[in-house]
Amino acid sequence: MQFLQSSNRQLSIILLVCLLLSACGFQLRGVSNLSFKTISVQGAKLSIHRDLIRSINNNNIQIVEKVEDADLILEMLNETNEKRILSLSGTGVVREYELYYQVNFRTREANNPLWDKVQTVKMRRDFSYNDQLLLGKAEEEVRLNTDMRNDAVHEIIRRLSAIKTSAKPVANTQ
Repeated sequence: MQFLQSSNRQLSIILLVCLLLSACGFQLRGVSNLSFKTISVQGAKLSIHRDLIRSINNNNIQIVEKVEDADLILEMLNETNEKRILSLSGTGVVREYELYYQVNFRTREANNPLWDKVQTVKMRRDFSYNDQLLLGKAEEEVRLNTDMRNDAVHEIIRRLSAIKTSAKPVANTQ
């Protein structure tokens, strides 16, 4: 009897959590609604290149080599990584750093010879530093840099979804 009460209580809690998540508008990230079917990625091979290509493929956009076959051309220009000191202790020891990541890109339609203006995605993260926790802080720095690059890829996809090309829109199958 007690097993049934415990089981019912757990089921009630799970249902309550699901109800709360659906009420707050939570939704798993799906594909973006992009107005083009093909894209040509040009320019520098940046550190986010592989993740960007994967994200484009996940959005059911075909990546083509020839510019003539593409609805949209994405040119990756450059990226910047910086590590800045934010604060020092009274003895001159670093206490806090700021990590900064910036990527620049531009786009144009294949049938238009003019590029749109250069777009910049900027990310920054602060983290505290302690010499006694050197290995852990080094790993935290790597993780924060990876997170900034992932966020930059998502921001580029969001900006690409805002572009309205003359190509026929792709129907969202989900």
